[in-house]
Amino acid sequence: MENTTATAAATAVNLIPLAKGLAIGLGAIGPGIGIGMIGKGAMEAIGRNPEASSKVLVPMLIVAAFAEAIAIYALVVAFSI
Repeated sequence: MENTTATAAATAVNLIPLAKGLAIGLGAIGPGIGIGMIGKGAMEAIGRNPEASSKVLVPMLIVAAFAEAIAIYALVVAFSI
Protein backbone atom coordinates (compact mmCIF):
# COMPACT_ATOMS: atom_id res chain seq x y z
CA MET A 1 0.00 0.00 0.00
CA GLU A 2 2.84 2.38 0.83
CA ASN A 3 4.48 1.85 -2.56
CA THR A 4 1.26 2.86 -4.38
CA THR A 5 1.07 6.09 -2.38
CA ALA A 6 4.68 6.94 -3.19
CA THR A 7 4.08 6.26 -6.90
CA ALA A 8 0.98 8.48 -6.91
CA ALA A 9 2.89 11.29 -5.20
CA ALA A 10 5.74 11.00 -7.70
CA THR A 11 3.27 11.15 -10.60
CA ALA A 12 1.62 14.26 -9.16
CA VAL A 13 5.01 15.95 -8.76
CA ASN A 14 5.86 15.12 -12.36
CA LEU A 15 2.66 16.79 -13.59
CA ILE A 16 3.29 20.11 -11.84
CA PRO A 17 5.44 21.58 -14.66
CA LEU A 18 2.73 20.62 -17.15
CA ALA A 19 0.09 22.35 -15.02
CA LYS A 20 2.22 25.48 -14.78
CA GLY A 21 2.78 25.54 -18.53
CA LEU A 22 -0.90 25.11 -19.27
CA ALA A 23 -1.86 27.81 -16.76
CA ILE A 24 0.34 30.48 -18.29
CA GLY A 25 -0.17 29.29 -21.87
CA LEU A 26 -3.94 29.27 -21.75
CA GLY A 27 -3.97 32.37 -19.58
CA ALA A 28 -2.01 34.32 -22.19
CA ILE A 29 -4.14 33.36 -25.19
CA GLY A 30 -7.14 35.51 -24.23
CA PRO A 31 -5.20 38.68 -23.44
CA GLY A 32 -3.08 38.22 -26.56
CA ILE A 33 -6.14 38.03 -28.77
CA GLY A 34 -7.78 40.89 -26.85
CA ILE A 35 -4.80 43.21 -27.22
CA GLY A 36 -4.65 42.39 -30.93
CA MET A 37 -8.31 43.29 -31.33
CA ILE A 38 -7.81 46.50 -29.35
CA GLY A 39 -4.94 47.52 -31.62
CA LYS A 40 -6.91 46.63 -34.73
CA GLY A 41 -9.89 48.70 -33.63
CA ALA A 42 -7.73 51.67 -32.71
CA MET A 43 -5.87 51.60 -36.02
CA GLU A 44 -9.16 51.39 -37.94
CA ALA A 45 -10.56 54.33 -35.96
CA ILE A 46 -7.44 56.43 -36.56
CA GLY A 47 -7.43 55.44 -40.23
CA ARG A 48 -11.01 56.64 -40.65
CA ASN A 49 -10.54 59.83 -38.63
CA PRO A 50 -6.89 60.84 -38.14
CA GLU A 51 -7.83 63.88 -36.06
CA ALA A 52 -9.29 61.57 -33.38
CA SER A 53 -5.98 59.83 -32.68
CA SER A 54 -5.48 61.68 -29.39
CA LYS A 55 -9.00 60.72 -28.26
CA VAL A 56 -8.46 57.06 -29.22
CA LEU A 57 -4.99 56.60 -27.76
CA VAL A 58 -5.73 56.98 -24.03
CA PRO A 59 -8.75 54.63 -23.86
CA MET A 60 -6.87 52.12 -26.02
CA LEU A 61 -3.93 52.11 -23.61
CA ILE A 62 -6.20 51.77 -20.57
CA VAL A 63 -8.08 48.81 -22.03
CA ALA A 64 -4.81 47.19 -23.14
CA ALA A 65 -3.52 47.53 -19.58
CA PHE A 66 -6.63 45.80 -18.24
CA ALA A 67 -6.18 42.97 -20.76
CA GLU A 68 -2.53 42.65 -19.81
CA ALA A 69 -3.49 42.42 -16.14
CA ILE A 70 -5.34 39.19 -16.89
CA ALA A 71 -2.13 37.70 -18.31
CA ILE A 72 -0.30 38.78 -15.15
CA TYR A 73 -2.95 37.01 -13.05
CA ALA A 74 -2.30 33.84 -15.07
CA LEU A 75 1.43 34.23 -14.44
CA VAL A 76 0.82 34.56 -10.69
CA VAL A 77 -1.37 31.45 -10.71
CA ALA A 78 1.28 29.52 -12.65
CA PHE A 79 3.94 30.39 -10.09
CA SER A 80 1.67 29.61 -7.14
CA ILE A 81 0.95 26.04 -8.29
